Amino acid sequence: MPIRAVVWDIDDTLFDYTYADRAGMRLHLAAEGLADRFGTVEQALAHWREITDVQWLRFADGQTTFEGQRRDRVRQFLSTEALGDTAADAWFERYIAHYEGAWKLFPDALAALDSLAPDYRQAVLSNSSIHNQDRKLRVLGVRDYFETVLCAAELGVSKPAAAAFHAACDALELDPAEVAYVGNEPDIDAGGATAAGLAGVWLDRGRLGGRPELVSITDLDRLPALLRGDTRFGAPSPIG
Repeated sequence: MPIRAVVWDIDDTLFDYTYADRAGMRLHLAAEGLADRFGTVEQALAHWREITDVQWLRFADGQTTFEGQRRDRVRQFLSTEALGDTAADAWFERYIAHYEGAWKLFPDALAALDSLAPDYRQAVLSNSSIHNQDRKLRVLGVRDYFETVLCAAELGVSKPAAAAFHAACDALELDPAEVAYVGNEPDIDAGGATAAGLAGVWLDRGRLGGRPELVSITDLDRLPALLRGDTRFGAPSPIG
């Protein structure tokens, strides 16, 4: 079947999450008087991300709520279990304000969305919440490109589970074989999508390579030609 729709990941795919994450953490540590507590911004960010990964898995497994995993991230980061919910929420909101101040799209994102718009339907599937991601897309000025935005917090299932990808296909009323999924994580995004019957595309911005079983591109400028079967990259497109 020909590809009729492209479903997107957001963070570190269209949106430069890594940049915003670092800039937001640097500003937040300074504002909270924590600049010297973790050595460097990179060390603080590594600690925050490690905590986030653990707490997100708890949320994905149904062990806590979306708000609960946020609060527990703050408590672990500050090494205090005594912090109440209200105080943890307030701390997280202050962090979010610094993080959001650094939001930006990747330079190739808007051109890719524009190029695909005439020929492909577009949607989003994210391992986050609709409150976060819908607002993010609106602030970045790209929400109108997408027919629907689906997120794990509301679906009750996260990538790489096939059910998450199938939910996006169902929302578009398309067979999985008619849908491409583009994301920066080789296993969660491209691998999960491929296993679910979609055409998975790994956006390998870091040029890590080493995954010959996956269809990969190193920037979004290459995506339209890949989807349309262009042979400029040395071989017929493996999808579409």
